[in-house]
Amino acid sequence: MSGIISNLLSKQMSIVDDAKEHIKRAYKEDNRPWVVGYSGGKDSTVVVQLVFEALSELPKEELHKKVYVISSDTLVETPLIINSITRTLRRIQDEALTRDLPIETHKVKPVIKQSFWVNIIGKGYPTPNQHFRWCTDRLKIDPANQFIMDKVSSFGEVIMVLGVREDESATRGNVIRSHTVQGKTFMRHTTLSNAYVYAPIRAFTLDDVWNYLLNHPSPWGDDNHELHRLYQDSNSGECPLVVDKSIKESAGSCGNSRFGCWVCTVVNEDKALSGFIQSGHDWMKPLLDFRNWLASIRDDRTRRMKYRMNGQIYFKEVKIEDLDGVPHVLIPKKSSRQKQHIPLDQYTIIPRENLKQHIADFNIDLSSPEDHKILVTYNEEMLDGEVVTKHAQIGLGPFTMETRKEILKYLLEVQRDLKHPEDPYHELISIEEIKAIRKIWFKHGDWEDQIPTLYEEVMGHSIDWEMDDRPLFDKDQISDLEMLCDQFKVDINVLKKLISIEKDFSGYKVRKGLMDELSRALKQDYLHL
Repeated sequence: MSGIISNLLSKQMSIVDDAKEHIKRAYKEDNRPWVVGYSGGKDSTVVVQLVFEALSELPKEELHKKVYVISSDTLVETPLIINSITRTLRRIQDEALTRDLPIETHKVKPVIKQSFWVNIIGKGYPTPNQHFRWCTDRLKIDPANQFIMDKVSSFGEVIMVLGVREDESATRGNVIRSHTVQGKTFMRHTTLSNAYVYAPIRAFTLDDVWNYLLNHPSPWGDDNHELHRLYQDSNSGECPLVVDKSIKESAGSCGNSRFGCWVCTVVNEDKALSGFIQSGHDWMKPLLDFRNWLASIRDDRTRRMKYRMNGQIYFKEVKIEDLDGVPHVLIPKKSSRQKQHIPLDQYTIIPRENLKQHIADFNIDLSSPEDHKILVTYNEEMLDGEVVTKHAQIGLGPFTMETRKEILKYLLEVQRDLKHPEDPYHELISIEEIKAIRKIWFKHGDWEDQIPTLYEEVMGHSIDWEMDDRPLFDKDQISDLEMLCDQFKVDINVLKKLISIEKDFSGYKVRKGLMDELSRALKQDYLHL
């Protein structure tokens, strides 16, 4: 038995020593700075720790270039994890200064106008799912790539050091091998020019990863055994620092990972938050309840506008099925929405070319929460020449203003009542995001300026609002405008948009682009169909 243990330890020491020697040679190979991705998970921890130890073993005169350790903060990270990552980055930086190592730590974040809540509550984006995963680019890839490209502009080229392993999955292994050039240390990045990728633990197995972490104490004082317990409790994977749009699908969703976003709606069931709660973190239950509610309302037709953000109308074909001789419209299962059969006689069925007249006759507002249960019919010629009549619903667009307000109110209530044991003032949504949402709502027609009142009602205090964002009109003036619009059959939403565009351009001597913006607003599909 002792011989077997000795052989295992010897093998582990060999792969670790080989990795560190390879890192030293790679570091000394040129003057290109390194950017090391750190997500707080096992693989990225191994990479950062190996790099840290390798640099510590080099003579001071050979430490000739910077190593940037970056971590992605999507602003909706699981609270416990982002606090841990922040603490670790600070410890790495402090220990690097103590040892006089050329290491800098940074947290990269999305710009406020691209944050999760600004997109959902401000612009009305439907929550991400497997088919519309808009969050990865905006929250993770773009901020990391911007940091990398800033270094490229300063140094000409950079090396990305990532904790990717060939045995993580068949897809990941194939990607790594396909980008490897025989005899070359670095792989060319697939989407970023002048950026290269170095994968020092590509040959590590899962056992190698844990053997290293559990037998080599963290040089900056973290507890790797605690990290191991975190994985044991959750049975979840790691959410990597994704910096390549071409492989983001193979990276998978982080919704079941303890190192992902607490509000992830890409997965049907959030096992990560459930795992935390089952492990004794009961204070996180309101987060899970909110996440589940947010996922449940995504495909509710009464909560979505019936045209896209650019005003475009589109149609979604539906199938008609007979149930006990009665025709029903089949609404398929989607995300948390269950499969439904709705009797056909509950719908108004009209030819597609008559839709405009029908909307005018019944004064239908496609931006309102009401689902008017309209089906349009149209003929389509099949490959064999047969003409088939098909049915379609008007497709869904952004969340309605009413739903956006409901989401913001619920989110603020959760933030107000959250009992975070380490951070009693933990922000689920920042003041900067709320101010950005307020500006977007104003452009989208919220002239009543509801956010300051809503915020004070929920949180019990006010904040300093920008003076430039005050409403243009008081309630009586808005009421007069609405009556005039009704009298002259003008869409009040369009009028609000036109006035907001004019306000944006006011004060400029040269107002280039104003007419284009006004024209774009007037040409939206939902006005003309």
